[in-house]
Amino acid sequence: MDKKILAFDTTLRDGEQTPGVTLPPEKKVAIAKSLDEFGVDIIEAGMAVTSKGEYTAIREIVKQGLEAKIYDGCRLNIKEVELALKLEVDGVQIIVPTSELHQRVKLGKTRQQIENLLVEIIPYAKDHGLEVGVSAEDASRTENNYLIEIAKKIEELKGDRFCYCDTVGVLTPETTYEKISEIRKNVSLKIGIHCHDDFGLATANTIAALKAGADEFHSTINGLGERAGNAATEEIVMALKQLYGVELNLKYNKLFSLSREITDLTGVLVQPNKAIVGANAFTHESGIHTDGMMKDTRMYEPFDPGVIGRKRKYVIGKHSGKSIVKNMLKELGLELTEDRLLILVDKIKNLAEKDKLVTEADVVALAYDIIGSPRKEFVKLDELTVVTGNKITPFASVHIYANNQKYMASGTGVGPVDAAINAIKNATNMFTDIKLENYEVKSITGGTNALVDVAVTLKKGEVERKGRGVSEDIIAASVFAYLSAVNQILILPEENGKQK
Repeated sequence: MDKKILAFDTTLRDGEQTPGVTLPPEKKVAIAKSLDEFGVDIIEAGMAVTSKGEYTAIREIVKQGLEAKIYDGCRLNIKEVELALKLEVDGVQIIVPTSELHQRVKLGKTRQQIENLLVEIIPYAKDHGLEVGVSAEDASRTENNYLIEIAKKIEELKGDRFCYCDTVGVLTPETTYEKISEIRKNVSLKIGIHCHDDFGLATANTIAALKAGADEFHSTINGLGERAGNAATEEIVMALKQLYGVELNLKYNKLFSLSREITDLTGVLVQPNKAIVGANAFTHESGIHTDGMMKDTRMYEPFDPGVIGRKRKYVIGKHSGKSIVKNMLKELGLELTEDRLLILVDKIKNLAEKDKLVTEADVVALAYDIIGSPRKEFVKLDELTVVTGNKITPFASVHIYANNQKYMASGTGVGPVDAAINAIKNATNMFTDIKLENYEVKSITGGTNALVDVAVTLKKGEVERKGRGVSEDIIAASVFAYLSAVNQILILPEENGKQK
C-alpha cells in the first residue's frame, strides 16, 4: 500500500439504500459538503434516474464547486449517461451485473449483450468528457477469469476504473487478496473494492484488497447500506492510519462530527459498541481500566480519541473502582477520606446492581449522605402545572426558586414534558446556553402506576452533567432530572467548597 489510495464515498448512493432512509436534496447537499471537508476523493452523489428529487440533489451538489469529484451512479443504459451529462458531474459509476445469476435472472441478458452495451456506453461517456468507473455487481460470485476479461475490456475502451463488488458480503480476507491480486496482474487501470458487511468482514476484506493492489475503496459513513450495511469509512481509514501507517488525504479530526451529522440527518443510530464512532468506543467503567487510564491514557485505548475529534469518557457502574469515583468527586469540588471513599464505592456498586443508571447526581447525593451535609440547590421547583390533551397545545407553568429568588413563567411544547422544560427555560435567562444532549426514560416497575426513571444529559460549553429524576409522573420525573443536572452545572466547584 505504498501508492496513493483513493476514498470513494457512497454514503449518498448505497448508504441511502438503508431501509427507512430517505434524504431530500437539502440533506444530501449538507452531507456532500461535510464529506468534502473531510477530504474524500470521490462522492457518489446518488442515481439521477431514481427521481426528480435525486436529480435535483445531484445538480445542487455539483453547483457547490467541491474539491471532491462528483459521480452519478448509472445502470448499463446510455440514457442514464445522457442524464448524467446534463448534470455536469465529473464521472459516472456504471453498475454492471457479472454473475450468471444477476445477468440471466435479473437482467435477462447474455454476456455478449452486456459486452456490446459496454462497447457502446464507455466510449460515449469518455467522448463527452466523463470519467468512467464500472462496478462489477456480484463479482464475489463470479469466476475471476470472466472478471479479468471485463476489466481488460474496460481498459481497452479507455475506462478509468474497475470496481470489484462483494454485493452480498461473502468474501473472506484470504479470497479477497487472492482474487484482487490476480486481477491486478492482468490490468493496469485503477481497481476499486466495494464490500458489504453481511458476515462482519467488510473492513477486513477492504484492507485485504488494498494490500493486494487495489487503488481505491468504496465505503459509507457509519457503515450505512442495505441489509448489514457497507464497509464503514471510519473503520477503514483509522485501520489504515493506525495499524498500517497509511495516511490518506483526510482531515481525521472531522470524522466523529461527520459520523454524528450522518446519524442526525438519516435518523439511523450508531450502536454503542461500534468501532471508532460508537458511544462506548472511548468510554471506561471497569475499575482496572479506569485506574490504568488515570496513570497513562495509552493503557486501554488504541489511539487518542482527539485524533478523530472526540473525547474519552468515564462512567460509574458496578465495575467502577475508587480511582474513577475519586476523580469524579475532585472535578465536582468534593474530597472524601479514604475510608469514606470506600464506603461510597460500595454504595455505588449496590445501586448499580439494582439495574439502576448511576449518574453524577447519584454519586454526589451519596457522597453528601456519607458526609452528612445537605447539598445546596441553586434552582428548586416550587410549583408545576401542566395542561395537555389531544386537541390542545401542551401548556405548562412553573414557579421556581433560583439563587433564592422566585420566578414564574409558562411555556408550550410538542408534548407536556417539552412544555414543562420550556417553561423553566423561560423563567430566567440562566438556562439559555444549557443544551439538552440526551433524554432517556425507563420504567422501574410494571403497570400504569409504575415509577418512571428519567435520565438527562445537559451541556454548557465544555461542561457536561447528568441528572436523574424518579416519580410516578413522567413529567415530574423529567423536570426533577433536568433541574438535577442544571444544579450541577450552575453550582461551580468553588461554591461547594472542599468537603472532608
